[in-house]
Amino acid sequence: MPESLSTDVLIVGGGVAGLWLNARLRRLGFATLLVDKGTLGGGQSVKSQGIIHGGTKYALSGALTGASEAIADMPRRWREALEGKGELDLSGVRLLSDAHYLWSPGTLAGNLTSFFASKAVRSRVGQVKGDELPPALQHPRFKGKVYRLSELVLDVPSLIARLAELAGDSLLACERIEPLLDDNELVGLRVDGREIRAQRIVFSAGGGTAELLASLGLQQPAMQRRPLHMVIVKAPTLKPLYAHCLGGGTKPRITVTSHPTADGEWLWYLGGDLAEADGVARDEATQIAAAKKELAELVPWIDLYSAQWATLRIDRAEPAQSALARPDNAFLAEQGRLLVGWPTKLALSPDFSDRVEAALARDGIRPANHPALPQLPRPPLTGPFWEGLLP
Repeated sequence: MPESLSTDVLIVGGGVAGLWLNARLRRLGFATLLVDKGTLGGGQSVKSQGIIHGGTKYALSGALTGASEAIADMPRRWREALEGKGELDLSGVRLLSDAHYLWSPGTLAGNLTSFFASKAVRSRVGQVKGDELPPALQHPRFKGKVYRLSELVLDVPSLIARLAELAGDSLLACERIEPLLDDNELVGLRVDGREIRAQRIVFSAGGGTAELLASLGLQQPAMQRRPLHMVIVKAPTLKPLYAHCLGGGTKPRITVTSHPTADGEWLWYLGGDLAEADGVARDEATQIAAAKKELAELVPWIDLYSAQWATLRIDRAEPAQSALARPDNAFLAEQGRLLVGWPTKLALSPDFSDRVEAALARDGIRPANHPALPQLPRPPLTGPFWEGLLP
């Protein structure tokens, strides 16, 4: 029998949310242990586009919703962390772009009027022209308007690697997680047969959280999955572009991020409306055909003749809401020693951590003394999302 362990906070789930929380709690002096069945960041995190957005796209409908207000402070908090002077030291994490852009092709300026009427948006958005345009749009045939958003785009694998570094010896790879009960009360978890007791247990396992709750016989909080069917295109002719391209509706027609690959070429990762409901219903070949058609209309000057294409399906896990609407903030529910939550998007990981920290403070949970951890098997880091998808 492996020796039993004790800690202040036991976290299940090594995506960005769990790793961020783990690093924050350690910085506050708590003993932590984070367990994961797979690779660190290998679930939803690494498949994220890495946009740390301030909610600007949510203002497209002309109404700054609760989401926009809650998320508006995220770029500042992440920027400070990246500079090494925020709530975590993320210096060394690769910044892919210091800005994300809003791109209105051709004559679509009309639907931006109500958008720019919002004061909160005006302070964060400025029009760019000429050599200030993103490299991929600097072409004589480009028609349209481009606005710079004060949002940033991160290289997610380097973020995961840095958060894993900040975890020190607190990471544990495992295959089996079961509840540890005393008199029917959850007091910890049995991990591969090893008892781990904790003052608080946090489930932040994304899509795996539903299964963890079921193992405890819990139906609440209920989880929903919102699927996406993303497209990956790699070609020697691609230049960096980080932009929401606007369509006629309130959602971006297509959202493009660019990622450097090992051979020096750029890869574009396409989301937005293209990846939503209609895209989810398409098979891979039809979805790639839809993406080719979109890019031929939007960036006809880019030669994609020799491009390599692939698609990637993602299930975004979040608290269940009516009509699969988009949750507005990080979400946290509590039951005894158990805290369960989803940040609902990468950018909101600090907000998720705030909520857990507030719950610990309210309940008077303080760092206690625990024996030093033995040498534990660490979960491996995930590779880039396109690994194995392109020839």
